[in-house]
Amino acid sequence: MTHRRAIRQVLAGGCIAAAAASGLFASAQAEPIEFFQVDGVSYDADVPAPEDVIGWGVGERPVRHEQMVAYLTEVANGSDRISVETIGYTHERRPILFFVVTSPDNHARIDEIRANHLASLEPGAPTSDGPAILWLNYGVHGAESAGMDASIPTLYHLAAAQGPEIEATLDNSVVLITAIFNPDGHSRRVNHVETFGGEVRTTDPAHEQHNLWTTARTNHYWFDLNRQWLLQTQPESRAWLEQWHAWKPQVSADFHEMGTESTFYFHPGEPRRRNPLIPEQARELTLGIAQHHIGFLDSEARLYTSEEGFDNFYVGKGSTYPQVNGSLGILFEIGAARGGLIEAERGLVSHGDNVRTHFRTSLTTIEGGLAAHDEIAAYQREFFANSMEAAGRDRDRGFIFTAEGDPARANMFVDLLNRHDIRVNRLARDVRSNGRTWRADESYVISLNQPQYTMIRSLFDRVTEFEENIFYDVSGWTLPLAYDLDYAPLGRDWSDDIVGTEASAAELAQPAPPRSNYGYVLRWSDYYAPRGLYRLLDADIRVRVATESATIATHLGATEFGPGAVFVPLVGQDTDRDTIHELVASIAREDGVAVHAVTSGSTAGGSPDLGDGNGFRAVRRPEVLVLFDDGLTSYDVGEVWHQLDHRMHIPVTLRRKNDLGGLDWSRYTHLVIVGGGNTDLSARSADRVGQWIREDGGVLITMRQASRMAQSVFFDMEAEEDDEDASDNRTPDRRNYSELGVDDAEHVIGGAIFQTDLDPSNPIGFGYSDRVLPVHRNTTFTLQRPDDNPFAVVAQYADEPLLSGYASPRRRDEIAGTPAIIAQRLGRGTVVMFADNPTFRATFRGTERAFMNAIFFGTLIDRPYGDYED
Repeated sequence: MTHRRAIRQVLAGGCIAAAAASGLFASAQAEPIEFFQVDGVSYDADVPAPEDVIGWGVGERPVRHEQMVAYLTEVANGSDRISVETIGYTHERRPILFFVVTSPDNHARIDEIRANHLASLEPGAPTSDGPAILWLNYGVHGAESAGMDASIPTLYHLAAAQGPEIEATLDNSVVLITAIFNPDGHSRRVNHVETFGGEVRTTDPAHEQHNLWTTARTNHYWFDLNRQWLLQTQPESRAWLEQWHAWKPQVSADFHEMGTESTFYFHPGEPRRRNPLIPEQARELTLGIAQHHIGFLDSEARLYTSEEGFDNFYVGKGSTYPQVNGSLGILFEIGAARGGLIEAERGLVSHGDNVRTHFRTSLTTIEGGLAAHDEIAAYQREFFANSMEAAGRDRDRGFIFTAEGDPARANMFVDLLNRHDIRVNRLARDVRSNGRTWRADESYVISLNQPQYTMIRSLFDRVTEFEENIFYDVSGWTLPLAYDLDYAPLGRDWSDDIVGTEASAAELAQPAPPRSNYGYVLRWSDYYAPRGLYRLLDADIRVRVATESATIATHLGATEFGPGAVFVPLVGQDTDRDTIHELVASIAREDGVAVHAVTSGSTAGGSPDLGDGNGFRAVRRPEVLVLFDDGLTSYDVGEVWHQLDHRMHIPVTLRRKNDLGGLDWSRYTHLVIVGGGNTDLSARSADRVGQWIREDGGVLITMRQASRMAQSVFFDMEAEEDDEDASDNRTPDRRNYSELGVDDAEHVIGGAIFQTDLDPSNPIGFGYSDRVLPVHRNTTFTLQRPDDNPFAVVAQYADEPLLSGYASPRRRDEIAGTPAIIAQRLGRGTVVMFADNPTFRATFRGTERAFMNAIFFGTLIDRPYGDYED
């Protein structure tokens, strides 16, 4: 049968509506509400169907976010079963809707139901006889359209279905629905599908309409929001996690799409890839719910798979996070229809049919959750009871942490912990522990004696040994390391009198400095100091940056500042003194940067005076060009963009890597190239970039594979290959193919955290309080150490580098002692090369500082003139 004939038969079948809309997609699949209605169920005709409001049935053409919002809001407002509220907004200001679905009687006492449910999870609390609390989330990945559009028939069904069965379901459950998780990515998908859609449906997989997986998958800044349950750097994830913990549902279902040739997958996942913090009983209960999915799928002779391919290890995913928080997390994946209707070896795959499958398994999730409600509720209570018992046995008792000299970074971590429902307290008094004194005015303490004990352990533990070394995502996520915090367990140093007031995210405002007759100095160790510095430079105020520690006379007396401190002299400015004071005061207030009024240009302790041209050097306003596309990893680009634009308020020019012609290179001071599968520049572009660095003094910043490219192209250093036994007499290695996955794990790094030794005297190291810098690494290559410049290595991996996560012994040995950050002069310019991604998932606060230093202080790198070659 030809594909065209097959399409005609599908379009003419009973599952597809005969009515056609005008304009584009006129002959597309049209799925009226009857296609989604459940056999044997009657529906309230007063509840509008999607086609009544949107103008077409689900599957006929993409449903834009504003259309979905309008339809679902109308359904909710017209139903006494559903309430709706806007719980947040995306970067592009699209609303995120949250629906609570239950019986009218339950709605009348919904606050009581929620409070009783949460109270039942407290140690020793009586069992709650309330309804099941069930969570359905749709559309975390913008390209996975079935996971978004399934919310439409689901909410329609819950509003319109009639009869004793739905009444019992609503009486016995509270169904929580977020629609949709990723409005910005969803809108990008709709635009793509509409742009390349025609009046006749094109099912050829090569058609551009179907090529939207990565570009529409992410949010505005190109973040994968399904990694945000843990990291909490994006507004979408912050909105939905607040609601999740406000309810602590017993079952959480997460709907996705996968490759077109795949069929349908549902949890439980691969048995050997279960996070050890997840009880085995969670898997058993999830397997019980899975029988309800199987019953539906078998009734329609559908293909499916379970218990293979997908893990439950990284706790930051939507199906794993619930499982370390006492819930049952269930992942659903269906073979994607991409543009809507696409050819596959297994037959035509249609969007409407995928939506229907997700809708029906939404119902079987509710059905399965209700069937085992007593067992699931008991499991959830037991999970928290066991957590408290484990906390009582834990010899560590609690953790202490600080971000010395950077209250903003500590504040961010407190906020993160609060979002995970973890109680944090200020340190009530100075504590001597783990070989140092922890100061009460800048330290925090976390007691393990709280219901979120398991979550605390998942965030703080350093795990380096695993039952199986295959990971769908990163293997190391020890977040105090990512935030570059000093932290330690307290153990025998614990006492209840060190626990001060409960801490929450606070305003970062610092006091404004008094007016000065000489100038002002900004502390560089503050996280948002780069934002403050850019504000000064953008206002055409001349500044000078300390290249070494200096003890400066300020309104608070002699104050020591580390390298990177920003001095704003009053002399030589084109801006009046009142305006300068207003600006530095707003930087203290709005950016949380400590600003001091300088009382004298003379410094103490042998440090350079403020007029010293070597001790204090001028910096210029950065004009940053960031390349994307053409083989560069979009996630990495988005993280750089987010760091500069969203956090530091520094404008960024985004340009495709294969489209560098016609640029006015004199405009830019910095070029950022991230890692990826193809970081090579064309010969012409490489020559022009090299000229820009050497002659114009540009600063090139590279990450991961792009750093290897930079060493080769700009320094004639070829990448070192792995040592292999070159003996002609050795027997060729032969292994069973069935062991490929496990054996290959010996050649990878599972997204682990490594320790480096940082030189804080290097401009790229300004603002750090010690030499230990944790970095995230997920590549296996190593950078070469420059032979003629022993000062170029800003940071190198420790001799025992692995801190948390998986890396085979072979890879650990290869990486130990190699460069992690290199900064070298090239002509008048500078090249700063990161072996890793310093802005990984907008979470590694420590290495983010090194990246910002490269932006502002790359021009301060000097070349050595001595003969250092071996």
